[in-house]
Amino acid sequence: MELSDCSNEYEKLVVRMNMPRVVIDNGVCPNSTVVKIDSARSPGILLESVQLLTDMNLWIKKAYISSDGKWNMDVFHVSDLNGNKLTDENLIRYIEKSIETSHYCKTEGYTGLTAFELTGTDRVGLLSEVFAVLADLECDVVEAKAWTHNGRIASMIYVKDGNSGTPIDGDSDRVQRVEGQLRNLLKADDGYQNDTRTCVSYGGNTHMERRLHQRMFMDRDYEKKFDIEKSPIVSVQNLPKRGYSVVNLQCKDRLKLLFDVVCTLTDMAYIVFHAAIRTVGETAFLEFYVRHSDGHPVSSEPERQRLIQCLQAAIERRTVKGVRLELCTADRPGLLAEVTRILRENGLNIARAEISTKDGIARNVFYVTDANGNLIDPEIIQSIREKIGIDDLSVKEPFPISCREAVEKEKHQEPQDHQGRYGGGGTVLVSLGSLVMRNLYHLGLIKSYF
Repeated sequence: MELSDCSNEYEKLVVRMNMPRVVIDNGVCPNSTVVKIDSARSPGILLESVQLLTDMNLWIKKAYISSDGKWNMDVFHVSDLNGNKLTDENLIRYIEKSIETSHYCKTEGYTGLTAFELTGTDRVGLLSEVFAVLADLECDVVEAKAWTHNGRIASMIYVKDGNSGTPIDGDSDRVQRVEGQLRNLLKADDGYQNDTRTCVSYGGNTHMERRLHQRMFMDRDYEKKFDIEKSPIVSVQNLPKRGYSVVNLQCKDRLKLLFDVVCTLTDMAYIVFHAAIRTVGETAFLEFYVRHSDGHPVSSEPERQRLIQCLQAAIERRTVKGVRLELCTADRPGLLAEVTRILRENGLNIARAEISTKDGIARNVFYVTDANGNLIDPEIIQSIREKIGIDDLSVKEPFPISCREAVEKEKHQEPQDHQGRYGGGGTVLVSLGSLVMRNLYHLGLIKSYF
């Protein structure tokens, strides 16, 4: 065997040795499926695991994350959207295979499309104008997501040619024309200091929701003041002897919450060494022991405040606002522009949107409010349904948190000092040793940590 062959075999062996090992257990917890992942430490490995679970619309009820040297031990308690265990064997095998191969990336359906990334000042009817421009330029929207926060909007829109169904990036003049018209729509008209931003990308290799977080972060949406009383409670304190910063968060539980937090920490170059996540009723408690990628904890008060603001913004961006409208109908040219025009003409503002077209069927979700961000008169909603189609447009309440109440109840109430840690914004730190022992207990490596 030649030296090069030996080298290749050695590299394959190293890869196999470092591949994540996954165990999925339905017997540990009565109301959730436990996903245990052992993996070698590598940049972004935690985010990849959380991303995979949340992209399948799995609700992470609890999580214990621990790093010992160069190895991770992560445990996730997950359920489906109805609060039930995972019983589909095909889904379980897919989760195992996806995590173990470490090549998970949500790119299906984006190949052969042109992506436009937009950031600018939000206003009533803006998305309607964006989709109208794309329709006039014969660009069919295949997939899109849009978030609004603190007066700003970020969106990713995947399009194809309306006639040929091919990407439009082969015609550079057309791409520049589309981008120029979109940029004109997004120009700030309220004196906000950030300029509008648009860019074009190809191939669809970016995770849409992570990219939206990055666009909002680059747009510095976290700097604008928002309602402090309704903001998530976030505190950051240092443990000098341990060399960690301890990040505590308390907020209303919701789907993809852990992804939003871990995504932000990762993009801000913070490494999570230990973490504990749990829910009590409708409230989520998250605790992270982190260091910056330079190996140091948070080193200044401005850095601490910036981290707090960015985490609060990351949670707020996806917070449900307004009434959820779901459109399901056969796709046709100009459909999206027509529907959003009707919403605009009736004074509705789109706070968040999720657009998807597959096999000729358009499945679109809009979270809408009135122009002032308040709930909408039911009569207006009914009028809009009649214009668009009663059978095509349905009204859904914001995703029900009530299903979370069906999860298992703790046999022992949470110690008072743990609950008090978050009250009034105060913080009483849990010792690192206690956290690690608790993680080892839930991993089944020790019988008790009391």
